[in-house]
Amino acid sequence: MRIREATEADAGALTRILNDAITDDAAIGKDRIVDKDERIAWIAERHESGFPVLVAVSDDAPDAIGDEEKVVGFASYGSWREGNGYRRTVELSIYVHADHQGEGIGSTLLESLIESARRQKRHVMIAAIESENEASIELHRTFGFELSGQFREVGTKRGEWLNLSIMQLLLDEEQDDQ
Repeated sequence: MRIREATEADAGALTRILNDAITDDAAIGKDRIVDKDERIAWIAERHESGFPVLVAVSDDAPDAIGDEEKVVGFASYGSWREGNGYRRTVELSIYVHADHQGEGIGSTLLESLIESARRQKRHVMIAAIESENEASIELHRTFGFELSGQFREVGTKRGEWLNLSIMQLLLDEEQDDQ
C-alpha cells in the first residue's frame, strides 16, 4: 500500500467509498449521497486552499477496471472554523473501504495527515467522531488524540440521534500566534 496525493482521476473511487459510508454506516453524519462531479470539485477546493487529500492505494488489489491501482481509503483535513484566529486548527476526516477496514489503512492515513499538518505548522488537529464508533476513537487515541468533549444528540441518521465525540491532538508546543 502507498499513500499519495489524490488527483481528479481518483474522484470515482472517493465517491464510491464515501457513498458506502453514507448508506451503510452511522459513523458519518451525512444522509445524501454525492456524485463524482461533487468529489472532483471537493478535491480541487481542498487543493486550492492548501489542504491535502490523501489516498491509500493498493497495488495488490487491482481496480475492477483492470490493472490500475485500487484506492482503498482516503483522508483529508480542512478549516475547523471560519475566522483568521482559527487558521492553525484543522479538522480531519478518514474513510476506508469497508472491505479493507482493519488492515492498518486508517492508521497509515492518519499518520500521513499528522505529518502533513506538522509540515504546514498547524497547531491543533480535531476529529469529530460519532460516539459509538469505538474503532475510530481508539485509532485516534493511539496517535495521541485526547477526548475534549461530547455533544449529545447533535445529528440524526435513520431516525436515531447521534452523539459526537470531539478529540484533539496538539501538534506542537508553540503558543505564539503565527
